[in-house]
Amino acid sequence: MTEIAAMSFEDAMKELEAVVGKLERGDVALEESIALYERGAALRARCEERLKAAEEKVEKITLGEGGKPAGTTPVEGL
Repeated sequence: MTEIAAMSFEDAMKELEAVVGKLERGDVALEESIALYERGAALRARCEERLKAAEEKVEKITLGEGGKPAGTTPVEGL
Protein backbone atom coordinates (compact mmCIF):
# COMPACT_ATOMS: atom_id res chain seq x y z
CA MET A 1 0.00 0.00 0.00
CA THR A 2 1.16 3.50 -0.83
CA GLU A 3 1.93 5.80 2.08
CA ILE A 4 -0.93 8.27 2.27
CA ALA A 5 1.30 11.29 2.96
CA ALA A 6 2.99 10.74 -0.41
CA MET A 7 -0.25 10.48 -2.42
CA SER A 8 -1.53 13.06 -4.86
CA PHE A 9 -5.10 14.27 -4.45
CA GLU A 10 -6.21 12.16 -7.40
CA ASP A 11 -4.60 8.97 -6.08
CA ALA A 12 -6.00 9.48 -2.59
CA MET A 13 -9.48 10.17 -3.96
CA LYS A 14 -9.38 7.10 -6.19
CA GLU A 15 -8.36 4.86 -3.29
CA LEU A 16 -10.93 6.49 -1.00
CA GLU A 17 -13.65 5.67 -3.54
CA ALA A 18 -12.46 2.05 -3.61
CA VAL A 19 -12.49 1.89 0.20
CA VAL A 20 -16.02 3.30 0.35
CA GLY A 21 -17.14 0.78 -2.28
CA LYS A 22 -15.78 -2.13 -0.25
CA LEU A 23 -17.42 -0.86 2.93
CA GLU A 24 -20.76 -0.29 1.20
CA ARG A 25 -20.79 -3.83 -0.19
CA GLY A 26 -20.41 -5.14 3.35
CA ASP A 27 -18.64 -8.30 2.25
CA VAL A 28 -15.52 -7.84 4.40
CA ALA A 29 -14.84 -9.14 7.89
CA LEU A 30 -15.24 -6.84 10.87
CA GLU A 31 -11.50 -6.40 11.46
CA GLU A 32 -10.90 -5.58 7.80
CA SER A 33 -13.84 -3.16 7.86
CA ILE A 34 -12.26 -1.34 10.79
CA ALA A 35 -8.89 -1.16 9.01
CA LEU A 36 -10.61 0.07 5.82
CA TYR A 37 -12.52 2.71 7.78
CA GLU A 38 -9.31 3.95 9.41
CA ARG A 39 -7.53 4.12 6.04
CA GLY A 40 -10.54 5.86 4.53
CA ALA A 41 -10.47 8.49 7.27
CA ALA A 42 -6.76 9.08 6.63
CA LEU A 43 -7.37 9.30 2.87
CA ARG A 44 -10.18 11.82 3.42
CA ALA A 45 -7.86 13.92 5.57
CA ARG A 46 -5.20 13.81 2.83
CA CYS A 47 -7.73 14.95 0.22
CA GLU A 48 -8.81 17.85 2.46
CA GLU A 49 -5.16 18.79 3.02
CA ARG A 50 -4.43 18.83 -0.75
CA LEU A 51 -7.61 20.84 -1.46
CA LYS A 52 -6.67 23.41 1.19
CA ALA A 53 -3.19 23.73 -0.32
CA ALA A 54 -4.74 24.27 -3.76
CA GLU A 55 -7.14 26.86 -2.33
CA GLU A 56 -4.25 28.76 -0.78
CA LYS A 57 -2.41 28.81 -4.11
CA VAL A 58 -5.51 30.08 -5.93
CA GLU A 59 -5.99 32.79 -3.30
CA LYS A 60 -2.50 34.05 -4.06
CA ILE A 61 -3.15 34.36 -7.78
CA THR A 62 -5.04 37.52 -8.62
CA LEU A 63 -4.34 39.00 -12.00
CA GLY A 64 -4.42 42.71 -12.53
CA GLU A 65 -4.14 44.93 -15.59
CA GLY A 66 -2.14 43.32 -18.37
CA GLY A 67 -2.52 39.87 -16.87
CA LYS A 68 0.10 40.43 -14.19
CA PRO A 69 -0.41 39.28 -10.61
CA ALA A 70 -1.94 42.15 -8.64
CA GLY A 71 -2.59 40.78 -5.17
CA THR A 72 -4.43 38.22 -3.14
CA THR A 73 -8.14 37.59 -3.19
CA PRO A 74 -9.75 34.83 -1.13
CA VAL A 75 -11.62 32.26 -3.16
CA GLU A 76 -14.89 31.00 -1.73
CA GLY A 77 -16.36 27.60 -2.31
CA LEU A 78 -13.16 25.56 -2.49
